[in-house]
Amino acid sequence: MLKAGVLGAGHLGKIHLRLLQESNKYELIGFYDADIINGKKVASEFGYTYFDNMNELIASVDVVDIVTPTLSHYECAKKAMEHGKHIFIEKPITNTLAEAEELLVLEDKFGIMGQVGHVERFNPAFTAVKHAIQEPMFIETHRLAEFNPRGTDVPVVLDLMIHDIDAILSVVNSKVKQINASGVSVISQSPDIANARLEFENGCVANLTASRISLKNMRKSRFFQKDAYISVDFLEKKVEVVKMKDAPENPGDFDMVLQNAEGVKKQIYFENPTIAANNAILDELEAFADAINNKTTPIVSLKQGTEALKVALQIIASFEDNKVQV
Repeated sequence: MLKAGVLGAGHLGKIHLRLLQESNKYELIGFYDADIINGKKVASEFGYTYFDNMNELIASVDVVDIVTPTLSHYECAKKAMEHGKHIFIEKPITNTLAEAEELLVLEDKFGIMGQVGHVERFNPAFTAVKHAIQEPMFIETHRLAEFNPRGTDVPVVLDLMIHDIDAILSVVNSKVKQINASGVSVISQSPDIANARLEFENGCVANLTASRISLKNMRKSRFFQKDAYISVDFLEKKVEVVKMKDAPENPGDFDMVLQNAEGVKKQIYFENPTIAANNAILDELEAFADAINNKTTPIVSLKQGTEALKVALQIIASFEDNKVQV
């Protein structure tokens, strides 16, 4: 079992603590929180060991799980890596691209492994159909959330949209060529609603919308590719897979057949992948343990987390000078 320690005991940090405690791949050593009052309260309430010194916790573990505010990700990760510890770091990987790129250098320098907490990669709806998403040419995503003051210190792109950016980059085997985006600040100092259009070198286009002031929650993505349409509902954990194939010469009475203007006939059929219930956060933590033990590349590597941040920051840069105040 890998010895693990958690930095940060806020809302998400407490979830990580509970899951690491339950996991049979980790031994939870304890946690550190800069807020001593909160740290002692969490320790008293849940029985976890509280370290009032970050360095002492880092020295006691094999894996450092960083669940602190984004502004402190870099310093926490750097300290852990310099001590030769593997790091799991919540998204976004860091606050700036320069910080993320330095972590890549440190990862190689100290021979450690790192994974970024893009949890939607472990969403059972996405994992059930990811293998079927082959060379998508148009992607549309909507990630809408009801207002919650937590997280409004950063633009909605880094708070919400980055989930979809990472998922898209994981299935589009091409570089981003052009970005056009707009963002609106309604209630926060940073944009609360954003829309971005990503154009890739291979011709794929992705249209992303994110809002944190919606009346309802929605997390849906749709992938269009040759002879297939795939819809993923990350919130409800449901999928729709609609495919087309050449129509048989003698279709059955219940076969759905379409004919285009050129006279080509296609048969429409549906697939229903099995979606297994899971805890995505536990899965991502245990997948990282497997990567460490087996010396394999983490499912969401620091490099991939850096690429997602790079695109997110490019989106923000494209509208930051033209924010609309309502």
